[in-house]
Amino acid sequence: MTVSSTPFVCRELDLEQGLLLIGGPEFDFDSFPALAEQFLKQIDATVVERELNADLHVWLVDFEGCRLMLKGEHYAGSLWLEWLSPDDSETLAFLAALLTG
Repeated sequence: MTVSSTPFVCRELDLEQGLLLIGGPEFDFDSFPALAEQFLKQIDATVVERELNADLHVWLVDFEGCRLMLKGEHYAGSLWLEWLSPDDSETLAFLAALLTG
């Protein structure tokens, strides 16, 4: 898969629900890992743990000491970050601003 150097953008930030919806290249079940790695490289985050469900990829990631869940659902083509605690709202807001440019 070929992606540009900054293919990911903030689609929506919902601090009430603790979600940051991410826009980016289309992906399918098999291409998600490469796409997710590109996204994590863009925001300078690392993978802590990976879980694979029937149609959902769930990765625990670390961004500057903050743990977030990166999720990708290929049927809907959705990619998003979720907080683990409301204390992480500032981190999601920072990442949204980073992805907005």
